[in-house]
Amino acid sequence: MANLDRIDRRLLAELQDEGRITNVELAQRVGLTAPPCLRRVRALEEGGVIRGYHADLDSSKLGYAITVFALVSLRSQAEDHLRQFEEHVRELPEVRECHMLNGEIDFILKIVSRDLQSFQEFLTSKLTPAPNVASVKTSLTIRTAKQAPGVPLEAD
Repeated sequence: MANLDRIDRRLLAELQDEGRITNVELAQRVGLTAPPCLRRVRALEEGGVIRGYHADLDSSKLGYAITVFALVSLRSQAEDHLRQFEEHVRELPEVRECHMLNGEIDFILKIVSRDLQSFQEFLTSKLTPAPNVASVKTSLTIRTAKQAPGVPLEAD
C-alpha cells in the first residue's frame, strides 16, 4: 500500500485528525464525491494502512492520574524469552504501549496508574517479578508537552 497518491494522503491526514468525520464531509474536504471517497477509505482499511478508529481519552478524568515510562532489561534476549515477556505485558491493562529497543535496554513501556501506591503495587507484583526480568527503571511523567498519534502526513 506504499503507492499513496495526494488524495489518499489527504484522506489519511483528515481521518487521523478527526476520525469521526462523516464520509460526506471527508469527501468535501479532499475534493471528491462521497462514493469514491468511501471506496478509497475502504481500500486503505483493507490494505492495513488504517488499522482502526479510537477515541482519545483523558486518562486523568478516568482516574488514571499518573503515567510512567519503564525501561526494562531482560536476563536473556533469546527470541522465546522476548516473546514470553511481550505476551506477559499484553495481559497487563495498565501497560498501554510496549516497544522493543536496541541497545542496553530491551523494552520501554508506557504505563498508566491511578496513583503512586497503585503503581508501586503493579511494579512489585506484576512487572518486576515477570519471567526473565533483570531490571526495571521507571520515570514518572511530570507533564506532557506533545502527544500526537499517528504519523506526519503531507499532501505534496
